[in-house]
Amino acid sequence: MMTLLILSTLLLIGLVLMLVEVLFVPGTTFVGIFGLVISIAGLVFAFANFETSTAWTITAIAVIANLAAIVYGFRSGVWNRFSLKTSLKGGAFDGRLEGLYLGMPGKAISDLKPIGKAMFGENIYEVKSKGSFISVGSEIEIIKIENNTILVK
Repeated sequence: MMTLLILSTLLLIGLVLMLVEVLFVPGTTFVGIFGLVISIAGLVFAFANFETSTAWTITAIAVIANLAAIVYGFRSGVWNRFSLKTSLKGGAFDGRLEGLYLGMPGKAISDLKPIGKAMFGENIYEVKSKGSFISVGSEIEIIKIENNTILVK
């Protein structure tokens, strides 16, 4: 009974490590090699502790189980939960500053020390003062728009 437990544990750990290699770790890495070594150790253990015909049967079952798990995993779509399905659409200059212009008046809605929030029209933006402290409620104006940064005074 103990030999079956050891054998099944070795083969199962080897299978799991090889699946991790195939699905999560690109290329041939330590994980896949270690999984293969553990699987081979399980098969050597089978040949050392069982009759040859039984060991060959265990080998065939292990190979079929490994292939079946990989094929089932890819065909069933169970691994799709782990893959990225969306991509970022925005960029550094995605139009969020459209409608703003140099000299546009606004109001600080938080202290600018030197970065804070300000309202221009109906929209709130993160702004940066020209190095000085500006208190909440102060009237401000845009003096520069560069790289998605709004510089105010």
